[in-house]
Amino acid sequence: MNKKLNTVLFVLGATVFNIIAAIASFIVLFLLYANFLAAHIPETARSWSFSLIFMASLVSSFFIYRAVLKYLLTKVNVEKYFDPLFIRKNIKKE
Repeated sequence: MNKKLNTVLFVLGATVFNIIAAIASFIVLFLLYANFLAAHIPETARSWSFSLIFMASLVSSFFIYRAVLKYLLTKVNVEKYFDPLFIRKNIKKE
């Protein structure tokens, strides 16, 4: 496989992983809420819980994604296997 295909597959795989991490963290946070907090929260505040759980799952999936990506990048030589996503164009000043 060439570098461009490796880069595309890596970006697609990372995107799928991030979506799965968001769904998993949403399920975990919702189960924690349902089992421990739902009985102690007043009825008027329960309408906001779904939104807060959703936002918390997005934030937690971001941190999970960053940690896994940081670990993966220490194990893989990026320059050897991947093409840069953004290429700088050298602008010469005269």
